[in-house]
Amino acid sequence: MAESLKRAKALAVNPLKASQPVGAALAFLGLKNSIPMLHGSQGCTAFGKVFFVRHFREPIPLQTTAMDQVSTIMSADENVIEGLRVICEKNQPDVIGLPTTGLSEMQGTDIRRLVREFRAQNPQFESTAVVPVNTPDYTGCLESGFALAVEAIIDVLVPDTRESALAGRRKRQVNVLCASMLTPGDTEAIREWIEAFGLRPVMLPDIGDSLDGHLVDVETTPLTLGGTPKSEIAAMCESVATLVIGRSLAKAADLLKERSGVPDYRFDHLLGLAACDAFTMALAEISGQPVPARIDRLRRQLQDAMVDTHFMTGFLRVAIAADADLLVGLGQFLAGVGAEIVAAVAPARAEVLAEMPATSVQIGDLEDMEKLARAGRVQLVISNSHAAQSAERLGVPLLRAGFPQYDWVGGYTRTWVGYRGARQALFDVANLFLGNHHDIPVHRSIYRDATEPATPARSPSGAGLVGH
Repeated sequence: MAESLKRAKALAVNPLKASQPVGAALAFLGLKNSIPMLHGSQGCTAFGKVFFVRHFREPIPLQTTAMDQVSTIMSADENVIEGLRVICEKNQPDVIGLPTTGLSEMQGTDIRRLVREFRAQNPQFESTAVVPVNTPDYTGCLESGFALAVEAIIDVLVPDTRESALAGRRKRQVNVLCASMLTPGDTEAIREWIEAFGLRPVMLPDIGDSLDGHLVDVETTPLTLGGTPKSEIAAMCESVATLVIGRSLAKAADLLKERSGVPDYRFDHLLGLAACDAFTMALAEISGQPVPARIDRLRRQLQDAMVDTHFMTGFLRVAIAADADLLVGLGQFLAGVGAEIVAAVAPARAEVLAEMPATSVQIGDLEDMEKLARAGRVQLVISNSHAAQSAERLGVPLLRAGFPQYDWVGGYTRTWVGYRGARQALFDVANLFLGNHHDIPVHRSIYRDATEPATPARSPSGAGLVGH
């Protein structure tokens, strides 16, 4: 069991984390016809939007209540109510996400009271769901903000049907709660994985449908394109099972189970052979069908890749810096193929960090990762694009994972999960190692005659080496 080491300094140097409001906004971007509106200053929203645009390379719908100096001191309640009214009137969204920021939290804003006041003053917008969530950016990280938003979405949009006993009415429908560590490529792969068993997944949130980079006919839209429809979220109480991917969504899963009575299956991650096997067997149990032949073939391909790459991954010294779910997933996956985790850094505490295959996990930043990596003679760094300079100073390659990835085109579409995703990750790790591996120079004995040729001479006939 890994020990979490608290921060040893009062400030962040080369920060690792993204804030809770950014994580909450990402969750709302996975809903259909929705728009997040951050309750804070324009700078809070603009900063997050820049990273979203650079990471996904797509237009990102994001609004702000634009708190200024006066509203920050006096009151910003009207900013929220008026902002909700304008968005409903102009854009007619299905869902408005309303995360707070550090500024509004320090002001003491009661965000839920403001939603009630908006409802009382504007009953004509009853069809638009408003999901308030408290996400101060002075605590937590992207992962925790994302999880809080998913919990709030369930709280607002999933009805309490325990007395109606609707669980299991849709025999082939399964809920999938997707953590922030999953990319659009991951969510697409999970959807195909589930559909291979004849099941119909309801992904929450579904950034694989809204942020996968597809072209559309409309020139511009103020709302999300694709994502989980509001009606599908309300029908999650009728599913036969819930698949929860990521320990960070434990509270959201507890709430959904309490509301609906739908049984759930929980997985910390879907990286590596053991995790994929557990998920596959759960799908077989839910569907009552045997494992499809093509999934079995993908499993055999992963096993072959593990054999092909074991000379490169065995005893490979790796440093990982990421949010807790992704950190543990990558750590367990690499430890399972023989790598040694010499540095593990997370931006915030989380229960799942105890499962990290390392003696300790440092709660800190990329400077902490760099120091630990150098002390452990690291050979590979895995983190987001902010770690590029650290990897360069360490003289080792960087495998980009997590958010943001602004210097690597298509990083957001990468598939990590499943047998195929793990296979590709092994190949990438092995190739990065080989590309940075330097052969040991040939040893030259001090007793060799200086006039003697450096390479052995061949006999005139070419039959063999001339003995000395």
